[in-house]
Amino acid sequence: MGDLFAAYPIFGAFGVTLLLTFFSAIGATILGVVVVILRVSPVPLLQKLGALYVNIWRNTPLTLIIIAANIVMIVNLGFSFSESFSRDNLIWAVIALSVYHAAFVCEALRSGVNTVPAGQAEAARSLGLTFSQSLTLVLLPQAIRGAITPLGNTLIALTKNTTVATAIGVAEISGLQKTMMEDRPDLFVVIVLIVAVGFVVITLPMGLLTSHLSARLGVRR
Repeated sequence: MGDLFAAYPIFGAFGVTLLLTFFSAIGATILGVVVVILRVSPVPLLQKLGALYVNIWRNTPLTLIIIAANIVMIVNLGFSFSESFSRDNLIWAVIALSVYHAAFVCEALRSGVNTVPAGQAEAARSLGLTFSQSLTLVLLPQAIRGAITPLGNTLIALTKNTTVATAIGVAEISGLQKTMMEDRPDLFVVIVLIVAVGFVVITLPMGLLTSHLSARLGVRR
């Protein structure tokens, strides 16, 4: 096992996985909040746009989205963020992961919105609050508290889905795993265990933290 850690940048590859997870989680959260606002908007057209976004991205394979980001955006349209092709792939992988998981963040938040009694929205309107004020002061804070567990599950799924980024050459752990297996088939079981344990070490605290937060902050009715 020591030979593997000496010969291959295993910790660096897990670092790329964490980098993808961190920035994709931020992007997916921001975009997911925007989409859920569309979905609960009183304007039918905006509701349909939000539903269209969710249905398109949720039902499109993530591998297809990431490969399209590489081939269409970088190769065909030339949308580059730097002179480094590998850095561009990393950035577009973050964008693709954010766009894809925003649909799931939206649905998690919408499930939280549905837990808020309708009377509270009516009370907010009777107090003269606008839609945006009702949303930011009444609905969303409670929706987030009610959606901590599904949001945590989405974050864990996002972490595991970063392995798809290897399809466009991002040097995360699953790509390195493939290289190690090809070079050292005699250590196949050890390599699988290293990667599996690494993901457990990353995702287990997420699950424990969201369970703890849900128990402490979740809205009890």
